[in-house]
Amino acid sequence: MSEIGANKTERGRRRPARERLLAAAARRFYADGVAATGIDTITAEAGVAKMSLYNNFSSKADLVRAYLDARHEEWLGLYRARLASAPGPRDGVLAVFDAYADHAAFAYEHGFRGCGLLNAAAELPAGDEARLVVRAHKEEVERLIAGHLEELLPERPAEARALAEHLAFLLEGAMARAGLEGDGGRVQHARAIAAALLDRL
Repeated sequence: MSEIGANKTERGRRRPARERLLAAAARRFYADGVAATGIDTITAEAGVAKMSLYNNFSSKADLVRAYLDARHEEWLGLYRARLASAPGPRDGVLAVFDAYADHAAFAYEHGFRGCGLLNAAAELPAGDEARLVVRAHKEEVERLIAGHLEELLPERPAEARALAEHLAFLLEGAMARAGLEGDGGRVQHARAIAAALLDRL
């Protein structure tokens, strides 16, 4: 192994076990699915003992919730970065679409499979607490869109809320198709549709 490779491996070993477990879970849950990914697979990829997992998470279900929380925070970071260069509420709406496009553009090891949050929710039974994390994320996305639209249409709050729901549905449909097709092209198309709708206001 080269000196650079050895140093990279050593740095990886120095990362806290929780961080390594979450990173491994994120890769495996997204690529293979929640149900198909066992604890042994995650601990092996993270390079930690199984006991280390249970020292950091009370169960696999707890790890799944932490993974979903982390994906939500990751998306919020992308959105905030886009929002920082958005000069007004119209661009604020489009920043939401851009953040989804940024997520789709990540270099996924086994290809883009759509929204990781929805993929996980689809595997979980109705009433599972982790599904509430996904629902909260989707509701927050719609609230963010609505907030920008209410600023854009200050005297038409009902129209702003209705359009926010419409755009949230457009975005979710685009993500579903993008996941099936394996790239983010549909998200870019959805953004163009959203921009055209905003230009008509």
